[in-house]
Amino acid sequence: MADPAASRRRRRTLAVLAILVGGAIGIIGSTQPWLDVVLRDGAQRHLSVAGADAVSVLAPLSLAALALGLALSIVGRVLRYVFGVLAVGLGVGMTAASLRIALGRPVDAVMSTVTEATGISGLGPVAQIVETIATTPWPAVNAAAALLIVLGGVLCLVTAHTWPGSGRKYRQGTVGRDARRPHDAIDSWDDLSRGEDPTR
Repeated sequence: MADPAASRRRRRTLAVLAILVGGAIGIIGSTQPWLDVVLRDGAQRHLSVAGADAVSVLAPLSLAALALGLALSIVGRVLRYVFGVLAVGLGVGMTAASLRIALGRPVDAVMSTVTEATGISGLGPVAQIVETIATTPWPAVNAAAALLIVLGGVLCLVTAHTWPGSGRKYRQGTVGRDARRPHDAIDSWDDLSRGEDPTR
């Protein structure tokens, strides 16, 4: 028969890992080339546009997801739901931004790179000098990573009430910690977050 405590820990681990992996891939993806631009300036120059240049909020959102995933493993029950909602919001935003680049290849995503290379600014003038915009696999990879963050957030919202340590309302008294389950490191963090001494 499956161990209920192990099953609860597994659900927590899956939610946290999904958010952490999605955030990590987002950070890596922000440094990779997302778009290849060819300019119609006689020399047919090719420019490479990194993810952070194509989507300015990509790196900050990915860092936020990483921080959220790390914090999620140690917070109490109420904050788990708050963080679950935040994870879903971050993931949806990152997915939409990544798919916009992957499917639409918008000129505004290459503006900063083209302006830096040519000195030409403004959406209209930049659009006139851009001949083609091609995508690399990275926008799709980042969209998939963002969906991982969404899934992690949803899993958190659905299962947070079953995670270890969530059922303890009182440190001592009639409703205490399940004595059949050992007090693990994350339980100790939960104690500290409530201002209690986990060594007692």
